[in-house]
Amino acid sequence: MSKKGALLVGAAMIAAYSTPVQAQTQAQTEPADTAATSEPGGEIVVTGSRIRRQDLAGVGPATVIGAEQIENTGIVNIETVLQRLPANAGFAGNQTSAYWTGNGYGTAQVNLRGLGIKRTLVLLNGRRLVAGGTGANSSPDLNMIPVVALARTDVLKDGASAIYGADAMAGVVNLITRTDYEGLGISVRQGITERGDGSDFTADLIWGIRNDRGGFMAAATYQKTEAVNMASRAPCSLAEVTPGSLSCVNSASTIGGRAVLPNGQQINFNQVPGGNGNFYEPYSAAKHNFNSAPFLNAVSPVERVSTAFFADYDLTDDIEAFGEFLYTYRKSNQIATPGTLRNLAISASNPTNPTGQNIVLIQRRLAEPGPRQFFQETDTWQGTFGLRGKLANNWAWEVAGSFGRNTAVDGSTNIANLERVANTLDTSKCSLAAGAAIPCADYLGFGDLTPAALDYILFTSRDRGGNELATVTADINGDLFRLPAGPVAFAAGAVYRKEKGWRDPDPLTVLGVANTNQQDPISGSSTAKEAYLELSVPVLANTPFFKALTLDGAVRYSNYDLFGSDWNYKLSADWMINDDIRLRGTYGTGFRIPNVPELFGGVSEGNLTTTDPCSRYSTSGNATLIANCQASGVPANYVQLGTTILTTVGGNENLKPESSKSWTIGTVIQPKGLVPGLSLTADWFDLDIKSAIRAIPGSTKLAVCYTSANLSHPFCGDFTRSPLTGEVTYLSAQPINTGREQMNGLDLGLVYDRKVGTVALSVDLNVTYLNKYVVLPFPGGDPIPFDGFIGGGNGGYAKWRGYGVVTARKDGFSATWSTQWIGKATDFNAAPGDIGYRTPNVFYHNAQLAYEINERTRFQIGVDNLFDRKAPYIQSFTDANTDTMTYDLLGRRFYVGFRTGF
Repeated sequence: MSKKGALLVGAAMIAAYSTPVQAQTQAQTEPADTAATSEPGGEIVVTGSRIRRQDLAGVGPATVIGAEQIENTGIVNIETVLQRLPANAGFAGNQTSAYWTGNGYGTAQVNLRGLGIKRTLVLLNGRRLVAGGTGANSSPDLNMIPVVALARTDVLKDGASAIYGADAMAGVVNLITRTDYEGLGISVRQGITERGDGSDFTADLIWGIRNDRGGFMAAATYQKTEAVNMASRAPCSLAEVTPGSLSCVNSASTIGGRAVLPNGQQINFNQVPGGNGNFYEPYSAAKHNFNSAPFLNAVSPVERVSTAFFADYDLTDDIEAFGEFLYTYRKSNQIATPGTLRNLAISASNPTNPTGQNIVLIQRRLAEPGPRQFFQETDTWQGTFGLRGKLANNWAWEVAGSFGRNTAVDGSTNIANLERVANTLDTSKCSLAAGAAIPCADYLGFGDLTPAALDYILFTSRDRGGNELATVTADINGDLFRLPAGPVAFAAGAVYRKEKGWRDPDPLTVLGVANTNQQDPISGSSTAKEAYLELSVPVLANTPFFKALTLDGAVRYSNYDLFGSDWNYKLSADWMINDDIRLRGTYGTGFRIPNVPELFGGVSEGNLTTTDPCSRYSTSGNATLIANCQASGVPANYVQLGTTILTTVGGNENLKPESSKSWTIGTVIQPKGLVPGLSLTADWFDLDIKSAIRAIPGSTKLAVCYTSANLSHPFCGDFTRSPLTGEVTYLSAQPINTGREQMNGLDLGLVYDRKVGTVALSVDLNVTYLNKYVVLPFPGGDPIPFDGFIGGGNGGYAKWRGYGVVTARKDGFSATWSTQWIGKATDFNAAPGDIGYRTPNVFYHNAQLAYEINERTRFQIGVDNLFDRKAPYIQSFTDANTDTMTYDLLGRRFYVGFRTGF
């Protein structure tokens, strides 16, 4: 039997969690889903379909996380809930990433299948949300919604472009709010790490009233998280300078200044506070390099207020008006290393130059004023109003309009104006006299920059940006006619959607005179007009081997103002053999246009953590690598100077749309007679994306280039090296249309909910096996494998990932144990035998004890990362010597919580 067949057959006996069964979800979904009015028999609109159904089982592989499970695990934001799921992988924003993602600055995101946040569609009650961040972003902020307002979160792990339109290639996250809350509820939670840092405080408020005609609910969350310094978790940047051992490598941007003489020799100037300002000596990485860790955060502080308001009112017996309004204010901060000046030509005649020769100051870190302070403030709101009702034939309809807007300001202190830096070196313009309008500055040696010079060259940058989303939807659904096996159901509708994004960097940043990431303004919009039709046809019912057989189909027409029109469709089958065994399968197409930041994002430059494969190449034993590095002019004794490389990122106006085909096949087994309360699931998924839009990280580009024969790979044209030092001086990582992305794997699940004696036991387990994920960088190019790899700025793609939650309840007491499993992975860019070449299996265990006095009052105490599991070392790390998008940096941490209601 093939590997795929063995995995599918064995899935019925393996523990994992996916939530497709009506027995488990019905209690949660019926009162919670506001996407449609509940009908007799428990029919509602579920995630992944516009047709009213009784459960999620026939739609496709889905995970449902209810409010009770979130509370039992002590989680206070949706970001953490989703990032623990094994279906989440790759690169996405989170608070333990030092830089988060581009212009996100605290925007919590989800990356289903690791296919990119832009391919995961996030909905609130079935409707799109405006993007978050600080300008022209591609994903909403998951933490816009107060967790206390949520009844459940549906995660559809299947392409759904035919149902929801673009961006749903990898799947859909649908946040479903409560509609049944009455009274006033408050809750507070305080957490802190074992080391006494990273304080995390959350307070929630919810209020609701209802009568026979409708109701109103308001919810608010205040959250404040304190910083955790990077040096407390990773004292320095590590590398295997000497084979078999790790040592600090730090940054080659030194505080004294690293310069090169005309003969190519590198020197470094005084780094001792109060030392000889004219002292210099041969540059030594071990002696002079700068440790960046104390100037970064392992967790950056965030302060957030999120509010939500929901109302519904029966205008008549058949027509209901409803409205939603969200508002979020977020303030977040990060420290960053002092800025670096590069490639300053200082003549021999300059009075600050003690060498007597013309020199080039390659890198000089402006350490005198201290670290830079990045700051961000965002305001996000979205309002929705609509009408829905029933027609005489029991059809249901809905018309709704939404408008959302996100505005933000971000910036940084201690940014150097390069034009003014040049003035301070031009002795025809500057003066050493006290109070001079343009003071001359001495950049050769730490401490030689005077307060007057610093005041002249430094400024605080301020950038502004935002996003807008306007949508109008009209939907109708019901039964067309009856067949012997049941009614033929349908849903149809039309959508108008306009998305807009912009970012206006500081004027000095636009001019390129700011010593920061040079950026161009971003401004762009896209408009879509769409219509869809969905049918559900019952073929057989209550016959031998066919308890029910239902075929579904959906088709969607989309017209985009920038890229023309496209058709997408989806077919699915749901076969209930009997009450215990169910088979299901789907096949569909997808189409995604480049979003605003991908198209119009201003080109910027930044120092990104990047691994240079030519570092110590002469001892690698790889003949191809040695020949290629020599051909690039890299000295035989070259060692990468630091861990970062200046990299160009941003938009690409030449991008084209991408398209996809996906299919799933799975089974649901509920042996009610043998083991009541047990559900086993297995779903094989396969996705093929053509003309895929992807930004290949710099580390990956360098690694692929230098393993190609005679530097023949197209990536070899995306960087340049210094003829003086051999180091990479320019590297492009802008998005491109790659040839193709192919992925397949298996989701496995187990759910058990049953009383064992007097103890109520619930078990939710899920496991994802990633069998294949390859990226073809251009048509006909060699595939780059991602499955089983990690690091290099790509995030983690372990073959195996899992998450399980077990809760036992009795007499008001409950105990919950949850475990996250991240399987073994190989560093994208490391060589066999290197330290960190392959990571081990990593398990994070969490526990909570709680006592519920009554339905509304509850006390809880818990610990996350119970066994203080440290993040493994990864050679091509992003920050903190590991992959911060995958592993936990905080270590063991504790929390206490309390909620009550009136």
